[in-house]
Amino acid sequence: MSGAIPILPGPVPGASRPATLGVMGGGQLGRMFVHAAQTMGYAVAVLDPDPVSPAGRAADVHIATGYEDEAGLAQLMQRCEAITTEFENVPAAALTTLAAQRPVAPGPHAVAVAQDRIAEKTHFDRCAAHTGVAPAPWVAITNAEALAQVPDRLLPGILKTARLGYDGKGQISVEDRAQLAQAWDALHRVPCVLEQRLALRAEYSVILARGADGQSVHYPLQRNWHRNGILAVTEVDPNGSAAGPDWAAQAMAAAEAIAAALHYVGVLCVEFFVVDDGSSTGRLVVNEMAPRPHNSGHYTIDACDVSQFELQVRALAGLPLTAPRLHSAAVMLNLLGDCWWRDGQPHSPDWARVLTLPGVHLHLYGKLQARPGRKMGHLTVTATDLPRARAVAWQAAQWLGMAPWPVS
Repeated sequence: MSGAIPILPGPVPGASRPATLGVMGGGQLGRMFVHAAQTMGYAVAVLDPDPVSPAGRAADVHIATGYEDEAGLAQLMQRCEAITTEFENVPAAALTTLAAQRPVAPGPHAVAVAQDRIAEKTHFDRCAAHTGVAPAPWVAITNAEALAQVPDRLLPGILKTARLGYDGKGQISVEDRAQLAQAWDALHRVPCVLEQRLALRAEYSVILARGADGQSVHYPLQRNWHRNGILAVTEVDPNGSAAGPDWAAQAMAAAEAIAAALHYVGVLCVEFFVVDDGSSTGRLVVNEMAPRPHNSGHYTIDACDVSQFELQVRALAGLPLTAPRLHSAAVMLNLLGDCWWRDGQPHSPDWARVLTLPGVHLHLYGKLQARPGRKMGHLTVTATDLPRARAVAWQAAQWLGMAPWPVS
């Protein structure tokens, strides 16, 4: 993507339509991108096979085909001036096809690296030579010989499929070699990585946006809590109290190096852990990256002057990237389908009660069926400081039947 000629919003000169941006994928991230792009004057075309996808229902044009359908890809290229993706498992080959005719951000190579944990961790190791922030000790397991040669130091560990694992899927915790062999069998002996299991102190993420000119901007370091491998809560504070000592600068530098080495264009999330290493402060390790806006950045819609989705629009269209300002402390609660069930029975959350609380912002994604573990929406609480935002979020969580989260 050259980015030399910005794709400006509004009518296309000499054409009878506005400038149109394309999205591969129709989920909630695509839906929020659609809203941001339309607010800025763009039309949006979404390619997704689901006829009732959240983004497809909000877009100006919905191309309801598979991601590798030649006719669908041709229609997307015909309609759009530039194209992005809203989830990392869009086939990289389809993005390569699109990139031959249109600017695509992020590019196919960056997405391909994020799709494969072996490639991703190899990339992190290369960047660690400059940043000092490495992933957990790991090894690739692609055949029986590699399984037999796993170093003892990596056990106990976590076996993860190299591809198509997200939100805790495709992961099995193992204690010893016998369990490792059983786990690899259970995962059908597909290529995997084995990570050494580390004692976690905290989880953080960095969201940045990088332009084709190499300019990058970022949001403050965000603290996250996961349950069953799915993000549950994100906290962020303008005063920095959501982050541990010195982690912010170190994480930002590592995330920027990871993006720069990929020649990345677009919004990127990089997740980090603080782990015990025998010291009083612990050690920062990089976990994984997402080549798109991220669940942990949804608070930016309500707590920042520029959201992660507007930055995605700007990066894709080649527009200036302004440093976002966090104007409020925020707590984001991920609303899973579990909130719509109580004691095994369907249950309608009492949104009217929740919305009586100060600083509450409700975002529902337009999904037609609530299932346990399915991301149905999010709730952001903004306040002048983090303790106030947290107190309101705790009350909302209690009313929604969500478990509290620890604070340290």
